[in-house]
Amino acid sequence: MRVGLYPGTFDPVTLGHTDIIRRACSLVDRLVIGVAINRDKGPMFSLEERVAMVEAEAAPLSAATGCEIVAHPFENLLIDCARDVQAQVIIRGLRAVADFEYEFQMVGMNRKLDDTIETVFLMAEAEHQAIASKLVKEIARLGGDVSKFVAPAVNEALRARFDG
Repeated sequence: MRVGLYPGTFDPVTLGHTDIIRRACSLVDRLVIGVAINRDKGPMFSLEERVAMVEAEAAPLSAATGCEIVAHPFENLLIDCARDVQAQVIIRGLRAVADFEYEFQMVGMNRKLDDTIETVFLMAEAEHQAIASKLVKEIARLGGDVSKFVAPAVNEALRARFDG
């Protein structure tokens, strides 16, 4: 069984994330969505809320692709998380050149830590390349419409957070 790990904070999960999840499913039999705890980033949504959002958005993708998708919270090194879930490949999404520079460094470090785990980069589809969770939260906080960037349930969660 080919296992992939797609890590991120997913605060919140965006259409860009779900695009990468859908496409990663064609590469692996089991996709683990590593939901980073990352207290330093100070996420807007709790770990439980982020895991629930990822699970809700991933369920239809799992049904459509036949790929088993599970959410897995983690707080340790990415490479240790990959070992924990028995992933042979780490999936990373790229939006722009700036993403590549950071990811290139991460791959180098991860290869030094464990050269048996590969990293695969998937470019976001053109319509999703500008989407970033940080920008989505800022637009929502300022009362803007984020419905083009997130699924309806995530949009509702954002509106509830800022309207209520």
